[in-house]
Amino acid sequence: MNLEDRITIDPAIRSGKPCIKGTRITVYDVLEYLAGGLSEAELLEDFSDLSREDIQAVLAFAAARERRLAISSAA
Repeated sequence: MNLEDRITIDPAIRSGKPCIKGTRITVYDVLEYLAGGLSEAELLEDFSDLSREDIQAVLAFAAARERRLAISSAA
């Protein structure tokens, strides 16, 4: 999956926070809802602009960011 097809960073949208492409829904928002106990099905029901692929992209984006942080702190 190419994350750039699903996640964008635009300084003019949500102060440059990573967002689902074509929306103002941030990666952080999706992660917070999932961490708070909202299921994927509930999230998709509450946010009609989201798709399962968007949620997968959010998780992949967060994992990649964690991987980069782990590598940079180990160096």
